[in-house]
Amino acid sequence: MPAFEYIGRNSSGDRVNGILEADVAEQVADQLLRTGVTPLQIRARVESPSSGGGLARYFQPKVRLEEVVMLSRQLRTLLKAGVPILRSLRGLADTSKNPSLRTALEDVHQQLEGGRELNVALAQHRSIFSSLFVALVRIGESTGRLDQAFGHLAEYLEQEKVTRERIKAALRYPMIVIGAIVVAITIINIWVIPSFADAFARFNSELPLMTQVLIGTSAFFVDYWQLLLVLLVAAGVAAHQWVRTKAGGYLWSKWMLSLPLVGPILHKSILGRFAQSLSLALKSGVPLVQALNVVAGVVDNAYVSERVVMMREGIEKGETIARTAQSTGLFTPLVLQMLSVGEESGALDQLLDETAEHYQAEVDFEMKRLSDAIEPIVIVIIGIMVTVLALGVFLPLWDLSSAAHG
Repeated sequence: MPAFEYIGRNSSGDRVNGILEADVAEQVADQLLRTGVTPLQIRARVESPSSGGGLARYFQPKVRLEEVVMLSRQLRTLLKAGVPILRSLRGLADTSKNPSLRTALEDVHQQLEGGRELNVALAQHRSIFSSLFVALVRIGESTGRLDQAFGHLAEYLEQEKVTRERIKAALRYPMIVIGAIVVAITIINIWVIPSFADAFARFNSELPLMTQVLIGTSAFFVDYWQLLLVLLVAAGVAAHQWVRTKAGGYLWSKWMLSLPLVGPILHKSILGRFAQSLSLALKSGVPLVQALNVVAGVVDNAYVSERVVMMREGIEKGETIARTAQSTGLFTPLVLQMLSVGEESGALDQLLDETAEHYQAEVDFEMKRLSDAIEPIVIVIIGIMVTVLALGVFLPLWDLSSAAHG
């Protein structure tokens, strides 16, 4: 989503500026007016040249999430100790071992020296600092509690890191099994079956149908493996480009949530991230409408992101958050009830924390069941492979043995 830099004045007449994401500048103006800020200037954000471009960015190491967690904790400690932000950034840039993070911190330091605010400088590096990160830093700057903002971010990102590692651990076993099956099929078709085919061909006897299918499939693999490899790579590149489009990303995100076994885990994990990030934004003082706009950019799923935008639009029209959440079809009745109670009691951030804990517990439970659910499926697949190979290879041997004895 495009980002816009703005300059305005709040209800007290103080000058404020920052950065917001929206499709057009008019939406930014509407968001500012609803929060009591009169916009004076709105312009599209221009990416910083130092943030990397062209082919060079593909060869730079990525900044890992744990590095951003550590950066947040270090900034919180330094600011709480009274170290100025410019000196803190300079020291962290000098000691950073990741060239990409070092370059980003040096650029942020340079922009701060030029008079820009910290949140605007961080927004130039969206591949490292998310929309939520930038929004909370902006609130921390405006309230004078920047150290607390970095503390909240460190805790949130640490939980996000744990969740991601759990999901990767849950998906690692099925991916390894699928990879092993693919390798086994490749080896059997290229080396094993051709050896039996040569032996069977010397007897000039009619082979069983299963054996003919195996030999035909193996011959196709051996004769056209170069073409199959090219088609596989081309299909992978085309799929990657398609997913990067708006329509493709939306359909892919929706399909991922509907996958058997894995889909429910991803769904609950994303909703837990939504609840946790929205709670953090509200605790930090971000208005609800703007918080939903920020959260829509950090849920990491185009389908869920669109539903969050629908919630924001519903709230803009005067509907309650519980009703807009119900219209998305994403949340369980329990969560909808918690949102309704939180909105009525004024403790929405606390109820969202409980919602995030609820989804985290659900994810943990689903991941524990995943390996138990996948194991019988893997056994069935391997059993089918062994049966097909046994029938295809040993049936002609039995026929030849019977003929020889006859």
